[in-house]
Amino acid sequence: MAGKCSCPCCPPVAEPKPIVLSTATTLAPANQLWSTDRDKAVTLRMEGSGPGSETPMTIHQMFLETVEGYGDRAALASKKEGQWVTLTWRQYYEQCRAAAKSFLKLGLERYHGVGILGFNSPEWFIADIGCILAGGLAAGVYTTNSPEACQYVAANCEANVLVVENHKQLVKILQIKDQLPHLKAIVQYKDELQQKLPNLYTWAEFMKLGEEVPDEQLNTVIGSLRANECCTLIYTSGTTGNPKGVMLSHDNLTWISNIVGVIAELNHGEEELVSYLPLSHVAAQLNDMWVCMRYAGTTHFAEPDALKGSLGTTLKEVRPTSFLGVPRVWEKMQEKMKAVGAKASPMRKRVADWAKSIGLQYNYSAMNGENVVPWGFMLANNLVFKKVRWALGLDRCKNCYTGAAPVTKETLEYFMSLNIPLMEVYGMSESSGPHTVSLINDFRIMSCGKVLPGCKTKLDNPDKDGNGEVCFWGRHIFMGYLNMPDKTAEALDQDGWLHSGDLGKHDQNNFLYITGRIKELIITAGGENIPPVPIEDAVKAETSIISNAMLIGDKLKFLSMLLTLKCVVDDNGEPTDELTPEAVAFCQQHGVTATKISEILANKEPAVYKAIQEGMERVNARATSNAQKIQKWVILDRDFSVSGGELGPTMKLKRPVVVKMYQEKINEMYEGEKQ
Repeated sequence: MAGKCSCPCCPPVAEPKPIVLSTATTLAPANQLWSTDRDKAVTLRMEGSGPGSETPMTIHQMFLETVEGYGDRAALASKKEGQWVTLTWRQYYEQCRAAAKSFLKLGLERYHGVGILGFNSPEWFIADIGCILAGGLAAGVYTTNSPEACQYVAANCEANVLVVENHKQLVKILQIKDQLPHLKAIVQYKDELQQKLPNLYTWAEFMKLGEEVPDEQLNTVIGSLRANECCTLIYTSGTTGNPKGVMLSHDNLTWISNIVGVIAELNHGEEELVSYLPLSHVAAQLNDMWVCMRYAGTTHFAEPDALKGSLGTTLKEVRPTSFLGVPRVWEKMQEKMKAVGAKASPMRKRVADWAKSIGLQYNYSAMNGENVVPWGFMLANNLVFKKVRWALGLDRCKNCYTGAAPVTKETLEYFMSLNIPLMEVYGMSESSGPHTVSLINDFRIMSCGKVLPGCKTKLDNPDKDGNGEVCFWGRHIFMGYLNMPDKTAEALDQDGWLHSGDLGKHDQNNFLYITGRIKELIITAGGENIPPVPIEDAVKAETSIISNAMLIGDKLKFLSMLLTLKCVVDDNGEPTDELTPEAVAFCQQHGVTATKISEILANKEPAVYKAIQEGMERVNARATSNAQKIQKWVILDRDFSVSGGELGPTMKLKRPVVVKMYQEKINEMYEGEKQ
């Protein structure tokens, strides 16, 4: 049973005094839609009526509204010594005020950053919101960042305070603190300090620091916050060049939080979710912090090893009402279920296959608006679907979302067959998260849904097939990149449209399909423009042993491909030499006894290579032209990973990095073919 937290890291909260602050919304003077200065406001993209005309509000106003309506409901839940402990909305609000006072005491200056480096926890949220209430700019920092990358972010936002999770993250900051002239203090929110240093505080010490700061002083700062000014920085993962600090305003976050809840039909005071994706990423922050705040939901924090295996246990305990996963999370669930299925008795396999065929038929019918319930659906639901949902902890889940990277048709159909249709969400850090969303009663497979109410999409320079650059408009469009006028001018055109760099097209029902990325387009030596993702996805769908596929061919005479095989990942997220059960099963089907990648590569295992080549030929047979056919391919000796540098924090492929790493292998495929 969840109880009130009484551990030393969460100091006792005094009975709240009534806070009387103006709820009137005044905007700071502004004359343009964008800014790259930390202290400049922007003109809001207000509409005359409809969802785009909502009255602007600050983060504090949104928070206070929830506290007043749902003050005694659980806001945050986390595990302490195996037990769930909770903070109510009122306690959470008081702790954020206490943190804000401590930031003021430490000398946090207006519009200066507070960098937060650690895994999701109540302290992460309280530091972030405390910083905003104190007039600072909250900036999440990826835990996988090197000391140099941390230094870049902290210097860019002129961080006065850095909040770190533990000694491991602290060590990174101690290496670079002398290069941070604005840094005044470091706070460590987990574990004991291994050494006492000047201006280094435990969480308990930090939370006590501001006790003497008068309420009036904090209220004056809160009262000066404006909805059209910056409150949060989201740093892009820097797949090309240095990360950019995406400036989000109070209005960006409060407006989008409201609209997301409206279309997802969230119920105030009833939603439960699990926080586990990196909070430095916009999707997790919007979902876990802001939408939850707007709708008075409860955020349950997963264990730090969530993505290494414990997430399943947390999901079963919490049974969330909605769940957001990046494609890799859904793929891992799929792999695990397939591995379990492979060990089932022949009878169970037959029942599962029958049920899945019914599930797929039913969900395609529902998707197309026919709503024909096939014979046997109720039986399949009782025998298989309900049990699978329960086993995954998704039995109460109204909405299962996938976003942040492309997902394959195979994965989408797999979950549709289990009656768990995944709703695709598409957007960017620069659009405060989502721009288009698929809904359970309004979706198309492989589409990322329809534009949010109050927002607009434009396809720029469309080709003969209707493919153009996807451009966004709405109250969720960012203010600009901090201190980067040139990059801001590249992203926002003169009329204020955000250019995504993605190619897309609409179908006759206004569903958006992403067909490629302008910067990722491969332009062959013959001048043909080829989007790599559909070809890569087709190759992966044809041959189940393949984990990652990357198309090569820019400025070259023909297309080739780098392939990796599905392998077991160790506790640190590092790919190992061991093949996954699914990959081993693939080998066995082809009469191969190998269980390691190295065994397949050592003698270029003929049966495996032949099966992959046959898959390539099936993909090539569907190619729209000879230029789009894959002529050569090579298997790499290890899979791509975040730690290896080939993938970004949201599992996006860092193409330029991979090309650089494997230039020798690429050169071998093109020997004698170069111009």
